[in-house]
Amino acid sequence: MRNYFTKKNLIFLLIFTLLGFIALQVPFTTVIGSKVKFTLFDFFGPMASGFIGTLPGIAAVFLMQAINFLWHGAKVVDAGTIIRFFPPLAAVWYFGSKSKFNIIIPIIAIIAFNIHPIGRSAWLYSMFWLIPIICYFLRDRFLLARSLGATFTAHALGGALWIYAFGLSKEIWLGLIPITAIERSLFALGIAATYLVFNNVLNVLAVKKIANVEWLVNKKYAWEW
Repeated sequence: MRNYFTKKNLIFLLIFTLLGFIALQVPFTTVIGSKVKFTLFDFFGPMASGFIGTLPGIAAVFLMQAINFLWHGAKVVDAGTIIRFFPPLAAVWYFGSKSKFNIIIPIIAIIAFNIHPIGRSAWLYSMFWLIPIICYFLRDRFLLARSLGATFTAHALGGALWIYAFGLSKEIWLGLIPITAIERSLFALGIAATYLVFNNVLNVLAVKKIANVEWLVNKKYAWEW
């Protein structure tokens, strides 16, 4: 059995948890229907699994969210507070894993959304969740496809849970289509960009022998120095 939680992975996990906790303090937009917010963390969180593997990446993201929750007094503002824990974990899974489970999450989300009476009347919104299914077949060729798949997998899980928790109207869901398109495009670009930056910073540290981090570098996305 593969040992995911090596000493090196644990060190990266702790560093990433610290950076993620800081990013969680920087709000981006408020989630419609709730008082919870998207944060700077949504722009780079999923990439953790790209460096240390799926399970350690999920552990890192869960840990930083738990610490952030406790730091802010463990206050459950509404159902959104609890729901917000899960979509980032799905994004981390998608970014780090090639499992066919990556297709199952958005399929279940589409079905769940359209079973709901309001969701069925706003079925067009759930078509966003075909994106991670399509991107699954392109993830090894394009980093942006991998990033789009990750952020829309998070969106699929969150959206399916959201409609049952808050029951937003058909008009709101359909009105969110252009906003969601822009928001998720920005998240995908952020995930891809920060992955490239982190990967190449680590590559420089390895090439210059400043730190023994070569094991973290993805040579496919490492620039020549």
